[in-house]
Amino acid sequence: MAKRALITGITGQDGSYLAELLLEKGYEVYGIARRLSAPNSWRIDHILDRITVRPGDLLDQLSLLKVIDEVRPQEIYNLAAMSFVPASWDQPMLTGEFNAQGVTRMLDAVRRVDPNIRFYQASSSEMYGKVREVPQTELTPFYPRSPYGVSKVYGHYITVNYRESYNLFAVSGILFNHESPRRGLEFVTRKVTDGVARIKLGMKQTLGLGNLDAQRDWGFSGDYVHAMWLMLQQDRPDDYVISTGISHSVKELVQIAFERVGLDWQKHVQLDPAFLRPAEVDHLLGDCSRAKTELGWEPKVDFRGLIEMMVDADMARLSGGTPQAGPK
Repeated sequence: MAKRALITGITGQDGSYLAELLLEKGYEVYGIARRLSAPNSWRIDHILDRITVRPGDLLDQLSLLKVIDEVRPQEIYNLAAMSFVPASWDQPMLTGEFNAQGVTRMLDAVRRVDPNIRFYQASSSEMYGKVREVPQTELTPFYPRSPYGVSKVYGHYITVNYRESYNLFAVSGILFNHESPRRGLEFVTRKVTDGVARIKLGMKQTLGLGNLDAQRDWGFSGDYVHAMWLMLQQDRPDDYVISTGISHSVKELVQIAFERVGLDWQKHVQLDPAFLRPAEVDHLLGDCSRAKTELGWEPKVDFRGLIEMMVDADMARLSGGTPQAGPK
């Protein structure tokens, strides 16, 4: 019998790549999506006929119990979250409800319905925030610098607690920044690649950015969802840092993106203080050696390859005139 997997946040970047990966591996794939007045399924439209999407909401415990009881998955991937860091300052309470209590609701539903379900929690490098050491490992202390980061620390430790208290196979992947052509337009990588394509095509003249010196460890979402799957195939549950181990500045990102279309970035980029964070995180750089050794995981797409892939996708999308935020 085929394995069944349930993905919260299936309409997001990671959810869509993970759904594709699991379908390739012969899984029956189910997703949980919130009922919205306007559909947000463009990332999974091409596989909608091969997956089953059920209504559910991390704020509604009964909806989670119902879906898990009906689907009876062997694996659950909890990817749903308020995932845009700056917005967490505008809605700190709601961010906590989704990213902290939402995880608790999922774990408790697993415990009540079927404690044999293997559970993956999406943790984040933003938990390190004002970093205590460079690079960061699974043992580096957390010092989050945003309501988002704080909420993710809660989600991380409640997963550890349910693992240790109820003997659940529950793991967290501490994923560093990971991007793709399916990234939301509000994230800096996608904002840059979409902006570059628009400037190249004569649709706009300038691109406003905040801190060009901010450093991030950026990888490809398609590589990172493979690590999530590997974590749930192990003999024992554990948490892993997933990263490339190489950091790049926003300025490098900008240079590569403009180079791809043959433009000089300095003629188009404007610094805009509105995009600076209230508290910037320091040098986020992940040490993924444990994941490499124990999971046998390696990132395949390098930084230049990732940014060029994203620029090419945005050029193709905007040249074709498709209205949605994602690739065709």
